[in-house]
Amino acid sequence: MGKRKDLSEFDKDQIVMARRPGQSISKTAALVGCSRSAVVSIYQKWSKEGTVVNRRQGHGRPRLIDARGERRLADVV
Repeated sequence: MGKRKDLSEFDKDQIVMARRPGQSISKTAALVGCSRSAVVSIYQKWSKEGTVVNRRQGHGRPRLIDARGERRLADVV
């Protein structure tokens, strides 16, 4: 079994809206067309964080000096 495509925001919203009134995990998975574990993890994320939207983490290499350090360096140079 390989990795399947990521669920769209619409599919994630469908999972939350189906699970809130108490629909079973199996019926929700069949409705959206995903695995039961995906339904569980998405609903848990929604109940814990209040959203199913992925927030981008900081990416790239961290800066060596901050804005204040850049100003001080410019003054020295």
